[in-house]
Amino acid sequence: MAVPDVLRPFVTSMVPYDVDFGAPGTHRGMPSTEVTFVLPVGEPLDTAWSDGSDHRVTWSLVSGLHTRPAAIRHNGYQRGIQLALTTAGVRALFGMPAAAWRGELLALDEVAAPGDVRHLPEKLAETDPRQTDPQQWERLVATSLIETLARRGEPAARAEVGRALALLTRGAGVQEVADEVGYSRRRVSDLVRAETGVAPKQFQRLARFDRSKRLLGRVSLAHAATACGYADQAHLTREWQEFAGCTPTTWLHEEFPFVQDLTGGGEVH
Repeated sequence: MAVPDVLRPFVTSMVPYDVDFGAPGTHRGMPSTEVTFVLPVGEPLDTAWSDGSDHRVTWSLVSGLHTRPAAIRHNGYQRGIQLALTTAGVRALFGMPAAAWRGELLALDEVAAPGDVRHLPEKLAETDPRQTDPQQWERLVATSLIETLARRGEPAARAEVGRALALLTRGAGVQEVADEVGYSRRRVSDLVRAETGVAPKQFQRLARFDRSKRLLGRVSLAHAATACGYADQAHLTREWQEFAGCTPTTWLHEEFPFVQDLTGGGEVH
């Protein structure tokens, strides 16, 4: 099921998952310019930051913009639905800027008002995960989001903030963004930080990291580094070690153990 048109400015992806890992383990929750919203089915999420802090077991999770990985532990099987929200989506669906969640792991009852999407864990719990088509989870969640959006209207950030974030996502420099939106560099920095919780340069780095993640496994690391605007492969690897807590090749082997080796002559450490 594709994200309904009415939700596309606010939800970039909505993916049901029903995965047998074969054995208990830990999945990395990666930094991004988008806000992660997860609704597990059958078993709650066991989540913490990679250093073990803020450990929680919940039936819902939203994570604000962050620059370190989360650790999601599982017993060998995971079911549920995961969404990626834009910063505009956080405003539209929760009535607050994404900056309010900066670096936080939160449950829905901590951020959602009664009558909005707060009821979704209970609604999903009423389905039988062994017999329910995961597309039913998508329909249930999409319907709830559309209803919430209709009740709330579309409270949005200022248009120039959305323009600035779009330019930063595409790799524009901070001064270029300031010139484009007609504000001083400091003013742009203040607006972006107030909306997202991170400075423009950090947002730009997260966007570049996002782009590289989508390319890994499809092209060599050297090619990904060039395509995404890194100085070289070593620069890409340093950014991955900071944001993901591992090298790109380690992540590929964890997530896609059977993918062809496309490191391009060996991994840079």
